[in-house]
Amino acid sequence: MSDEKFKNKYRIPSARATWHDYGGGAYFITVCTKNRVHYFGEIMRNENNEQTIELSSIGKYLQNNLQNINEHYPYAEIPLFVVMPNHWHAIVFIDGEKTPYQRRSAENITDRQCRDGARPVSTTEPTTNENMQKINAWKGWLSVVIGGIKSSTTKFTNENNFDFAWQTRFDDHIIRNQSEMNRIADYIENNVALWDNDCFNKINATSPQS
Repeated sequence: MSDEKFKNKYRIPSARATWHDYGGGAYFITVCTKNRVHYFGEIMRNENNEQTIELSSIGKYLQNNLQNINEHYPYAEIPLFVVMPNHWHAIVFIDGEKTPYQRRSAENITDRQCRDGARPVSTTEPTTNENMQKINAWKGWLSVVIGGIKSSTTKFTNENNFDFAWQTRFDDHIIRNQSEMNRIADYIENNVALWDNDCFNKINATSPQS
């Protein structure tokens, strides 16, 4: 799928092309709304019977945050993401050379209740202890970025008196090689089209009027 089709909202080639030149930590992120309520919008069908996401005001605000993440966190990049009715997925790069200082890895922040099927089994050799220590340190900054996105969105909803709540935890997966990167990118690209079979599509909640 081309950038033009996604109106430059999803920088798909970047997610793949930068892998070999990128030396930081790369992560696949999933963040859900509380109780899987459809706060971000609804999946609709267009005149060609193709499924598209019609974003609510909250969904549009979140999308803008994800598009401009580097303006707020210079050490972070989100080359690819998708906002769904009750969750969002993203590939997030954390550049260890640009972080202000090292942080401890955030503990107990993952949500394993719903497997989205995008995670492949790694076939690479185990990474060195040194590399894993670096990735763990960068995961602390990953937690800062995700926490900032969530806090900003919550502030927006409070200021506009919108009903909204996040699920407390989020799911993260370290992307270890090009094969994983490509598979996850494919999953994100096709997430809207495959909504009918998505494991998050289990609650028939109606989007709040926002």
